[in-house]
Amino acid sequence: MTGEFSADWLGLREPADTDARSLELAGLLPRPVKVIRDLGCGTGSLGRWLAPRLPVPQLWILTDRDHDLLEIAADRMPEGVNVAIDERDVTELTRDDLTGADLVTCSALLDLLTAAEVDRLVEVCAQARANALFTLSVTGRVRFTPADPRDGLIQDAFNEHQRRDAKLGPDAPDHAAAAFERAGARVVVRDSAWQLGSRRPDLTAQWLRGWVGAAAEQRPDLRFDDYLAARTADLPEVTVGHKDVLAIFD
Repeated sequence: MTGEFSADWLGLREPADTDARSLELAGLLPRPVKVIRDLGCGTGSLGRWLAPRLPVPQLWILTDRDHDLLEIAADRMPEGVNVAIDERDVTELTRDDLTGADLVTCSALLDLLTAAEVDRLVEVCAQARANALFTLSVTGRVRFTPADPRDGLIQDAFNEHQRRDAKLGPDAPDHAAAAFERAGARVVVRDSAWQLGSRRPDLTAQWLRGWVGAAAEQRPDLRFDDYLAARTADLPEVTVGHKDVLAIFD
């Protein structure tokens, strides 16, 4: 989706992310959790959500390849939390990088990776015996109220777009869960769907434009202009499927 890595987009989606993430999985994290590696941290919204739910002291090592986002994330972490930044691509991390981490986290990241990249990330977590909480991976399932006959067609085209360049897209959460199980982890998966609609008009409209835009790019033989115009003129209530995956190495 256009703008998915911009600070503006990440700020717009943060309230929906906060409401969607599984509190149950956060409560299941084995203690102590003192050192956390946050992968693809963006502006740090996951840290702002999770850090207050963990005992102090905490050290968050924020990893992202975008220097500007790293600076925002480090500046906005809750008071009393120690922060270090690590500017690099998360697919380059090794067992040595994760050794000593009590928890590896990410948010809205897995669907952007290939199967090989997710498998390698799972492998280095297993080698380091680092538990993982991977949140808000898209499932590809979207439900509208009211429905439109074209919803399914656009959903399918969007999901095809997400799988471009061998990326996992909506297959990511199930793939990651299976990979962690093969690596010997105890895995718990919970739904963490976004709830969009009239109470989040700006985010809903922006998400609709990105969702339909990606579908149109995937299927240029089809025209979705009238669909998008109708949906943004009278915003529907929308459930956008995501899953959170917790992996524990006992």
